[in-house]
Amino acid sequence: MIVAFSITPLGVGEEVGEYVADAVRVVRESGLPNRTDAMFTSVEGDWDEVMDVVKRAVAAVEARAPRVSLVLKADLRPGVTDGLESKVATVERYLAG
Repeated sequence: MIVAFSITPLGVGEEVGEYVADAVRVVRESGLPNRTDAMFTSVEGDWDEVMDVVKRAVAAVEARAPRVSLVLKADLRPGVTDGLESKVATVERYLAG
């Protein structure tokens, strides 16, 4: 599965980058395939692995913020691996054609 999620600390002011970095650090240290962009962090693995990483990422932000918002979107497709790369490669192939 691939999960794209966004964690937003609330009640900490406008500058939230350092809090978001705490969450992204958890994801990167997990060893699971992942990608971070301006809006979401995506992580790929099996259900239990991915949900554990999301939970720990939320906890990292929650440790420093009085309130946390989580937006999550999941793509569950059994048997597919390397979706983070292959899905983008497919779109790029069509763009090049």
